[in-house]
Amino acid sequence: MSTLKPQKRVPALQPLSREHHQALLLCWKIKTGLAKGIPAERVYAYAAWFHTAHLLPHFEVEEKYLFPVLGMENKLVQQAIEEHRALAQLFCEPKGSIAILAQVQEHLEKHIRFEERVLFNEIQAAATQAQLAQLQEIHQGTPFVDNTTDAFWV
Repeated sequence: MSTLKPQKRVPALQPLSREHHQALLLCWKIKTGLAKGIPAERVYAYAAWFHTAHLLPHFEVEEKYLFPVLGMENKLVQQAIEEHRALAQLFCEPKGSIAILAQVQEHLEKHIRFEERVLFNEIQAAATQAQLAQLQEIHQGTPFVDNTTDAFWV
């Protein structure tokens, strides 16, 4: 049985990888909430908050500063952008739908795995020191502050 060895991230990409970790925790929270029978409206309220507060700004940084390293016409970059749009569209669907929440959880988890295992490796290999320095200057990340108003996952 083979195991995937974690990729060593250059410092410029580490804040984005930490944000991916928080998004994976969102996936876990959605899955946990649904498994516990928490009303979908409660789970959705948290997911929508996370989408607005964390995912949208994260997507913006990736699209504006990171993806141009490979070029916006790159197939991997185009896939990531399409996945960003598909995820955003899911947040426009009916708010009380368990099926939509399950799709958000599944699609977001797959998207993050793709970026971490494939896209970020390509970007890290192709980026110049100047590009990495610019990204590090622009996006250093901020400490994650969770919304525990309704900690349904506990």
